[in-house]
Amino acid sequence: MFAGVDIGGTTTLVALCTPELAVVDCQEVPTPAAEGGTAMVGAALDTLGVLLARVPARLRAVGVGAAGLVDARAGRVLVASDSFRAWAGFEVTATMEAALGVPVFLDNDVNAFLRGETSKGAVVGEPHVLGMTLGTGVGGALWLDGALYEGPHGAAGEAGHIPGFGDLPCTCGGRGHLETLASGRSIGARYGERTGRSLSARAVAEAAGRGDPDALAVYEAAGAAVARGILITAGLLDVTTFVIGGGVSGAWTLLEPSIRAALAAEPPVSGHPVRVVRTGLGGAAVAIGAASRARSESQERLAPFQPLPRGTNTATFKSG
Repeated sequence: MFAGVDIGGTTTLVALCTPELAVVDCQEVPTPAAEGGTAMVGAALDTLGVLLARVPARLRAVGVGAAGLVDARAGRVLVASDSFRAWAGFEVTATMEAALGVPVFLDNDVNAFLRGETSKGAVVGEPHVLGMTLGTGVGGALWLDGALYEGPHGAAGEAGHIPGFGDLPCTCGGRGHLETLASGRSIGARYGERTGRSLSARAVAEAAGRGDPDALAVYEAAGAAVARGILITAGLLDVTTFVIGGGVSGAWTLLEPSIRAALAAEPPVSGHPVRVVRTGLGGAAVAIGAASRARSESQERLAPFQPLPRGTNTATFKSG
């Protein structure tokens, strides 16, 4: 078995997968983001222990998709948002390997999302893709020539921090980034500016569903901003396949019309049609993508999945 772990700002999802990346069991728990990296990784380890107790199989390797900018080779978090305490600098892979005794591989959560979608999701077999997640923030990742492209500094595809989208302050310290219009946090803020009411992005979507004109306008602006980010990517890289995930993508019926309208109004100069799809794996995409990374990085030759007898478990662990 391979485990995939998605450590997000709100929840942590752990999935056990076969070598074919079929999810055998999974569980989601709250992320103790305010308690620091040790508590966050400890919650993931405890959840993995619960799954291993339920599924009798040998754990081969673990992949982790973590929020923030990460050093995948060193296995630690480099930069994290203000939603987390004591997360930047945390040694994720070393901590988990010491607890589990198996290899652990770290990815940025959006990179893991894109790995999942290209392995088992909405864009399987596509050679060139931009993945974009609309969640608390806006993240992006690039898949070029059939492989993840991270760039020389690990920040390739970060569509959420493209400037030129007005002058609103961004959580990164910049101004006018795509994230200021299309993230869940920003959707709530933009609605509040129009109405004086404080609502979550989900509540704004519900208001839009009831015909609230301010809520509809905020989601229309978010969709148009996403489309502009797509067109910038298409113009620079000639990438014309895009997969959108994250919690905000749950309001796809509100986002899609303005995305399609903007793409129709300004098609890429290549003339090649742009394909935009919603995540095929939903909330499990990051965990499955993390498991995919663990599978590909493992050197051991794998036999087809065969469950061990119930009650057998060769993996041991101890959480922080």
